[in-house]
Amino acid sequence: MAISLASLNRVGDAKPPRIIIYGPHGVGKNTFASSAPSPVMINIEDGQPVGLDVQSFPQAKSFGEVMEAMTALYSEDHDFETLIIDSLDWLEPLVWAETIRRNNETPGNKQWASIEDAGFGKGYVATLDVWRDYLEAINALRNDKGMAIIQTAHAEVKRFDSPESEPYDRYQIKLDKRASALVQEHADMVLFANFKPAAVVKTDVGMKKIARAVGTGDRVIYTEERPAFLAKNRHQLPEQLPLSWSALADAMAAASAQAKAA
Repeated sequence: MAISLASLNRVGDAKPPRIIIYGPHGVGKNTFASSAPSPVMINIEDGQPVGLDVQSFPQAKSFGEVMEAMTALYSEDHDFETLIIDSLDWLEPLVWAETIRRNNETPGNKQWASIEDAGFGKGYVATLDVWRDYLEAINALRNDKGMAIIQTAHAEVKRFDSPESEPYDRYQIKLDKRASALVQEHADMVLFANFKPAAVVKTDVGMKKIARAVGTGDRVIYTEERPAFLAKNRHQLPEQLPLSWSALADAMAAASAQAKAA
């Protein structure tokens, strides 16, 4: 493509967001995602989520089937506006299997039975090429078809070795660290969904005090990183919002209007 001044575009022009939302099991990630405009789901987990009013492809059991679903959304006419991918941590074993298949079909390569057979983490590095193919398909749907992308993931608690403090535990996406870094860098938002922290109430019981947690059951999404969890956004959002698509959409609209008025 010839580059000229005519090819310039405004960096701040809004495109549909590429979102990762992660959190503990049962917090409501799929409920949040299914409230987005005109959603369709690529279901990778074991069975269709119960209670969701959303159309879904048959459960994808290979990386190729995931890509076939995205190809169908790219090449066929439809009215879907949002693609939900449920979930990244269930997609990861399919990425491993695809990486093994590509390696084993390349003449002269040592055959792998598992991703560990490459040795010294080389298998996990090789998976990044497969992850990039997946991310390029997401970009095509977002850029050419105008679709928003919501990728769900489960959370895990792992030790974080900070260069500025003693190590501490925090929530992070349940993926290999290399894949996690790649998909987070690609996303416009990484949202951490969780129940609102419980208050600790101390009660006198005889000669001692008993501490117990009292929670409200309220669920929130965090949009900025804190020591306890990973998060980010490129939309100047409030650091905390209710766990609902309407709350996120309203905050995005308000931030966009404020940026245009500035």
